[in-house]
Amino acid sequence: MKKQLLALVATLAVGASALAADPKLVINPDQPGPVIHRNIYGQFAEHLGTGIYEGMWVGPESKIPNVRGWRKDVVSALKDLKVPLVRWPGGCFADEYHWRDGIGPRNKRPIKINTNWGGVPETNAVGTHEFFDLVEQLGAEAYVNGNLGTGSAQEMSEWLEYMTGEGKSTLTDLRRKNGRDKPFRVHYFAVGNESWGCGGNMRPEYYVDLYRQAATFLKTPENNRPLFIASGGHDARTDWTEVLAKGLKGVPFDAISHHGYTLPTGKWEKKGSAVGFPEAEWISTLAHTQRVDEWVRKNTALLDQHDPARKVGFYFDEWGSWYDPEPGSNPGFLVQRNTLRDALLAALHFHVFHAHAERVKMSNVAQMVNVLQAMILTSKDQLVLTPTYHAFKLYTPFQDATSLPATLENNPVYKVGATEMPGLSATAARGKDGKLYVGLVNANANQPAELTVQVGSTSPKAARGQLLTAAAMDAQNELGKAPQVLPQAYEAQAAGGRLTLKLPAKSVLVVAIEG
Repeated sequence: MKKQLLALVATLAVGASALAADPKLVINPDQPGPVIHRNIYGQFAEHLGTGIYEGMWVGPESKIPNVRGWRKDVVSALKDLKVPLVRWPGGCFADEYHWRDGIGPRNKRPIKINTNWGGVPETNAVGTHEFFDLVEQLGAEAYVNGNLGTGSAQEMSEWLEYMTGEGKSTLTDLRRKNGRDKPFRVHYFAVGNESWGCGGNMRPEYYVDLYRQAATFLKTPENNRPLFIASGGHDARTDWTEVLAKGLKGVPFDAISHHGYTLPTGKWEKKGSAVGFPEAEWISTLAHTQRVDEWVRKNTALLDQHDPARKVGFYFDEWGSWYDPEPGSNPGFLVQRNTLRDALLAALHFHVFHAHAERVKMSNVAQMVNVLQAMILTSKDQLVLTPTYHAFKLYTPFQDATSLPATLENNPVYKVGATEMPGLSATAARGKDGKLYVGLVNANANQPAELTVQVGSTSPKAARGQLLTAAAMDAQNELGKAPQVLPQAYEAQAAGGRLTLKLPAKSVLVVAIEG
């Protein structure tokens, strides 16, 4: 009898183990949620290191193939990524940038020192006209960050008139003299950046007063009115959101920006290495996205109290990994390698922003080229696409897609030391093409996973898409070497009335569900 009981207990344990190891993704196609705005996949280009100069801008006289100074290969790669929006000129640089320095003949523009990033000369070769040429080549929207820190309401209002003015005035004539007859299309305009820190070390109450003053004078033609963005808080802070939501009623105010970076160690003085890291820093990096979700939830809940109509957006316009700088590089250039870990980190951020798509209608990864969690790395005439680039490419079907409820049942727990997180993450949406798309991440660095997919009350017939994974946690694509992280075709067919998706350890998968 005792043996029988032991056998029964063992059988039940095996059954429970099998159940726990068999997650299910349940999608409800009959309850569509908010649209996932394409600008959730926005980009950020700051005057920082070789992020613009050398990385993207080489000048019209360069032997590197270019269109009016912008590298053809970089622009082509970014167009393939369907970059929807570019934020410029900063970042911290924005609050020391004076737009008049960046217009007129390039050989006559003043040379300044970039005091924020490396103490190197800023030639102002890339200014207003060059920036708009870039976004127009990309077919992207323009997000211009105004200078509140060392600038003024007058300077910002005059810049807007220069960019958007239609009639005859000294400023519009100056724009025409500099080669642009019709106005530039400004989609977004921010009043300052990180005003709690590098943008002026302000209190939110003081910033509100400055914003209200500036917004009074930020005027454009009605058909070219940008959405106005207020500089908000960062990380877990909610005080900026509350003060801004209360204090900016009655003035042009469309969104609050919020920033949050991922540091493996959580310590700015020693952030952690971009390569050669232990599994403890793999999971601490990926698990950080749970905190990002919490930050968004708490801030948007505050906005709901003060803006129940949900007219004000919550834009996470700086995010990404931030590691110790590449040895031998200028620490102020924020050079770091990009690995498979960054691809998973990007996908997990996408899932968070999709879940909050009603408020989060923009986010901007930091940054496009050669800086922090970059899409592209360049050196002279060479170029390589990073794992993060490929993650963005996989998720392009989610741009302007309609979100759908997606629940993971029996989701395994991934744990390393004291840090734990859900092993799987999922998002689902109906694309503009009518297809049902699913994005999945297996965060576990060692264990593959399988899950069945249920759509409504039915089991779909097949799934087709692309998988991103590699053998090593720090697999990377290096200049001049064969890439280690590339998307590969993926297909799964239903069997026995069930569609099962198999995910390797440390992988990202995006598929269209059929039938």
